[in-house]
Amino acid sequence: MSYRITIESSGHAFTAEPGESVLEAALRNGLVIPYSCRGGTCATCMGKVVEGEVSYPDGELPPGLDPKEAAIGQALFCLARPEGDLSIEVREVRDGGDIEPRKLPCRVVRMEQLAHDVMQLDLKLPDTERLQFLPGQYIDILLRDGRKRSYSLANAPHKDDVLELHVRHVAGGAFSDKVFADMKEKALLRLEGPLGNFFLREESPRPIILVAGGTGFAPIKGMLEHAFYIGLDRPMHLYWGARSRRDLYLDALPQAWAAEHVHFHYTSCLSEPLPEDDWDGAVDLVHNRVLRDFPNLEPFDVYMAGPPGMVHAARRDFARHGLPAGQLYYDSFEKAVDAPVSLRPSSSSAQ
Repeated sequence: MSYRITIESSGHAFTAEPGESVLEAALRNGLVIPYSCRGGTCATCMGKVVEGEVSYPDGELPPGLDPKEAAIGQALFCLARPEGDLSIEVREVRDGGDIEPRKLPCRVVRMEQLAHDVMQLDLKLPDTERLQFLPGQYIDILLRDGRKRSYSLANAPHKDDVLELHVRHVAGGAFSDKVFADMKEKALLRLEGPLGNFFLREESPRPIILVAGGTGFAPIKGMLEHAFYIGLDRPMHLYWGARSRRDLYLDALPQAWAAEHVHFHYTSCLSEPLPEDDWDGAVDLVHNRVLRDFPNLEPFDVYMAGPPGMVHAARRDFARHGLPAGQLYYDSFEKAVDAPVSLRPSSSSAQ
């Protein structure tokens, strides 16, 4: 038996399975409410139970909830489990600006070289912390000299036990040189996030085109894994462009998605395939390939992430092919500057 949970302020309703917390059920259904520790200590997820009853693991109130608060219906939804249908009051996260960025320590718990110039870093926060974010947002790695380096989150929000980054090696890069030269697992770092307004708009009814250039695949990956998790059934088509075959560093993953989900399609595109690539796929700039397949973009929502040149050309050409500005969302991976500021907040805004 499942339970129906209604958020009074918005009228949004979702279902929870027995033993599932209100937060877990909300995230599974594509609704986001505030949270941080997910362990009942920080009270970020506190709301009110207007109708119905909840219980907690082991039958005890979590440490972040005072008995007086519980007596008037307050609850910590990261642990509260419905005992029947519920009506609740809680703030919903609908936009990137609804989540306050935080500075947190983290540890590198896994490194995997995905390509000759791409390293996956998995970062673990302290046990009492979780980073709430929307699929597609990014974080800043805070360097010791005050500089920052921005990286998109490649995992979906429901898989927040670690934060997944795809770090491209840039010769002379203040952070990427260290990653590829001498960084080891268990290294300690500091981050700030989440940041940016590049995230999946779930309530639109329009079909989706996603365009990735190089490691622009990282935020797109997080968006798609979230969409599959919440059961979003709008038609989705991913175009991933790279220079040569070796630059499509996780090519098997979107191929597997396409085999599993009938509403998802995948097209890879190379601009300069090597002779040894034995490439029989599309040879073109990735945004040109999109326009070959969809010369009229007016009916679509388009998400794109990658190098500034790709983003600039696509913005210009997509507008010429009918795409309204309000249906284009992008993250331009601007080159970092050696100053204690980040360029990404403005460049990753939805336009």
